[in-house]
Amino acid sequence: MDILAVNPQVIEQFRAGQEIEGMHRDRLLLLTTTGEKSGELRTSPMMFHPEDGRMLVVAANMGSDDHPHWYRNLVASPSVTVEVADERFDATAVALEGDDREREWAMLKETYPFFADYETKTERQIPVVSLVRVPTAA
Repeated sequence: MDILAVNPQVIEQFRAGQEIEGMHRDRLLLLTTTGEKSGELRTSPMMFHPEDGRMLVVAANMGSDDHPHWYRNLVASPSVTVEVADERFDATAVALEGDDREREWAMLKETYPFFADYETKTERQIPVVSLVRVPTAA
């Protein structure tokens, strides 16, 4: 699957409120990061898992040995924009570490077994990222 060819269509369908073939709309979000090198805004559709008031996303990159671009972007600049359902908000992206990462990674692999498959394809540790809403001024 050519992600670069598919993503623009998924983004368009998501923003139009349409069904997205092969994806569960209720588990999909759009993550906008700032390009690590270009400084340009980059939007990526991805699956998320709600957990304890935060949204978890996984930088699995289908088991590739390289982190996805969106992950490298948010490491360089953790201020992101999230679109989920009909809502858009600013968030802070935090790569989980230590026991928090291990606990959430185990839960994600149990809930979504394809993540365990991806893990077997790479030697890198697959990052789990928490997206935490930035409070808005009242």
